[in-house]
Parts: sequence; structure tokens; C-alpha cells
Amino acid sequence: MALFLPFISTVFIAFSAVFTAAGWLLVVRGNIAAHKKAMFWAAVFAVIFFAVYLSKTFFIGSTSFGGPDSVAPYYTVFLLFHISMATIAAGMGLYQLYTGYKNKLTRHKKLGPWTSVIWFISATTGIAVYLLLYVIYPPGDTTNLFEAILSSGSVPPGM
Repeated sequence: MALFLPFISTVFIAFSAVFTAAGWLLVVRGNIAAHKKAMFWAAVFAVIFFAVYLSKTFFIGSTSFGGPDSVAPYYTVFLLFHISMATIAAGMGLYQLYTGYKNKLTRHKKLGPWTSVIWFISATTGIAVYLLLYVIYPPGDTTNLFEAILSSGSVPPGM
């Protein structure tokens, strides 16, 4: 179960990214109704991702990096970048949903491309984190969230 939930959450974040890309393409083509539907589903998949991620984190724990010590500091920097992008993307995504549904379209159009790019960065780095934790290297220990992040190694010199 501990390995299944990260896979499922990663699939949902990938679906969210695909629907975000479709929504962007649809709005560029002027199909607003289809854009709204695509973005609705992008948000639904993001919420499902978050629910699965939180469930795994709270009930099972977080997986620490199991790769070589020489890679661990770089992984930690990458993970912190991903967490930062995911936090920014979530906030911007919620704001975009609000401005879209409230027809505050000037703000919505201005921030939409930025939000989408940050969301793609977040989704892509999230998938990379999954691959590094569970596919490329063997999973590390399961522990609490902060221990999993901080035990991945210190920041390498010059970073």
C-alpha cells in the first residue's frame, strides 16, 4: 500500500497537468466552454492528488531519499524547489479558479499563462520526485514529513 499511493497520486497530478494543457489550448482557440470544463477537471484531479498525498503522509508517513549519499544533497535542493513551485501553483490555481468563476477575466487572462507554467513545473518536478524516490533509486525509510525532507542530505557546497 505504501508504494501504491505515491503512484496513484502521481498519476492524478499528471492528469491534472494534461487537463491544464488542454484547457490552455482550448482557450487559445476561443473555446471558452470547453476550457472551463478542462480546467474544472484539472482542479478535480489536483484535489484528488492532494487528498491521496495527504492521506499517505498522515497515515503511513513520508519516504526519505534512498539513493546514494552523493546525490542526496542535490535531491534535497530539487525537492525544496518542487515544494516551493507546488505551493505557489496551488495558491495561484485557487486564485485562477476564483477569478474565472467570478468572471474577473482581466485578472484571469493576465495570470493564466503564468499559473499554467508554474503548474507544469510543479507537476513535472513532482513526477521527477516520484521517479527518484520509487523508481530510479530504492525507497528510503518511511518517516515523518520533515525528517524525510531533511534527512535527504545537506545542501552541496556552492549551491
